[in-house]
Amino acid sequence: MKFKYTILYVDNVSETLSFYEQAFALERKMLHESGDYGELLTGSTTLSFSSVDLLKQLGKTPSKPNFHTPTFEIAFETDDVKTALSKALKAGALLVQDAEDMPWGQTIAYVTDNNGFLVEICTPVSNQP
Repeated sequence: MKFKYTILYVDNVSETLSFYEQAFALERKMLHESGDYGELLTGSTTLSFSSVDLLKQLGKTPSKPNFHTPTFEIAFETDDVKTALSKALKAGALLVQDAEDMPWGQTIAYVTDNNGFLVEICTPVSNQP
């Protein structure tokens, strides 16, 4: 078995794809003609978005994200957190935590995306103490 994709439920899939393209320099893989489902190219795992309306049609009731009480986060790795953070903020991300060096050898920052989902921008974990 392999981890294939994550789907986040959003009000507007097209706007969300555009936000991620601008904020995190990700490439759009596809947007279904209905506008209710789309994917971004992110490596071997796909980051997907589905409309809240489509999920409701399937008998589910998704809750709205709340970065104060997150149940998960999306993490993007980069060698330059400060530059990536600046780009995300210019694209409309909201700052949750500014770039900070952690004791385990990683620099991290947190923002929310245009839907309120928590996004971590981080460097690789260093092997140095």
